[in-house]
Amino acid sequence: MTIVSPIRRAIPPSASISHWAAPDGWMLRRFDWPAEGAPRGAILFQGGRGDVFEKYLESFGHWHDAGWTIASFDWRGQGGSGRLSPDPHVGHADDFAPWIADLAAFWQAWDAPGPRVVMGHSMGGYLMLRALVERAVDPAAAVLIAPMLGLKAPVGPWLGEKAARLMCRIGNPARAAWKGHERPGATLDRQNLLTHDASRYADEGYWQDAKPELRLGPPSWAWLAEAFAETRALEADPRLVAMTVPTLLLVAEADSLVDPRAALRIVKKLSAAEVTRFGPEAAHEILREADPVRDRALAAIDAFLETRAG
Repeated sequence: MTIVSPIRRAIPPSASISHWAAPDGWMLRRFDWPAEGAPRGAILFQGGRGDVFEKYLESFGHWHDAGWTIASFDWRGQGGSGRLSPDPHVGHADDFAPWIADLAAFWQAWDAPGPRVVMGHSMGGYLMLRALVERAVDPAAAVLIAPMLGLKAPVGPWLGEKAARLMCRIGNPARAAWKGHERPGATLDRQNLLTHDASRYADEGYWQDAKPELRLGPPSWAWLAEAFAETRALEADPRLVAMTVPTLLLVAEADSLVDPRAALRIVKKLSAAEVTRFGPEAAHEILREADPVRDRALAAIDAFLETRAG
């Protein structure tokens, strides 16, 4: 019988969930867990498309035990931060810029002890790197976990982007791009796309059952078109080479959702970056993988923060 760690399915007593108003009045659901005693610093962690911060409570607990203050918020349009589509189960966005604006505003308003660190998983990793390049945030260090710096597509990214733009023109751009999966053409079930750990995978379903309003389904055609275009633009951005914030990338080379090759190309352009690579033992959600992968990932992050965010 699998024993589930209590922290994975309960908000810690000393943590809080509230709402924060973006500059335009949009309410974002936020999580705060202050460090106990003298703080080591503060981590702002942002999840991926469709994520909610509850999925990362176990990792939050690891860092909190090490003395870090933790904060996170659900991206606009998902989780408990409202929707951008009339269909509450479609992850829609026709422009990623509002997410960068929300991140920048939250960062400026966030009253937390330093050094302050940013972390982003998947789409959150893309948004964090873009915010760093645009100087929307100024952390002491950054960690990007399986960052969405390129997308996997059955027909390739160039044709995938063209097809998504066409579908936006011939129908409602906010409609779902596909049904019931993380990406079209996938031959693996959803769990194997995300993690080899069935128990940790089940945590997401637990929170969705407990709070049905958090559930989100596939992306819209508009989101897909923008994701192709904006990741392509970031890779070509000349400002990458001038971005000097110490950055650690965790890359799953067998990732079936995002393109790990794009992340490995980009890391070569960054002047203060290092990378930890995982093989077939790791799927997309590295921090929610089986213990050998997860423990190695946390150890890499801990060592990086010790040297780069001291």
